Amino acid sequence: MPFDTGELRVYKSRNRACAMAVARTTGERRRMAVSIQPRGGAPVRDAGRFTRHAGPVTVGAISRCVYVKGSVGGGSADSGWILC
Repeated sequence: MPFDTGELRVYKSRNRACAMAVARTTGERRRMAVSIQPRGGAPVRDAGRFTRHAGPVTVGAISRCVYVKGSVGGGSADSGWILC
């Protein structure tokens, strides 16, 4: 899912889901964050000042939807409930 300053990447295997927030341009440290939450579970989050990406963060997602949010600098995106 692209946004102004980067993109939110979501991957799913048979029993896990993973997310990363990736910067459009690399080089300078800036604030980045990513979180993934399985429906009915607690979110897993990674945040800090990074040059390239935040994450990956991974949760168990067997037969569960996930909600993903990410930000790079001033831009952000969220998925709503996906991979149901």
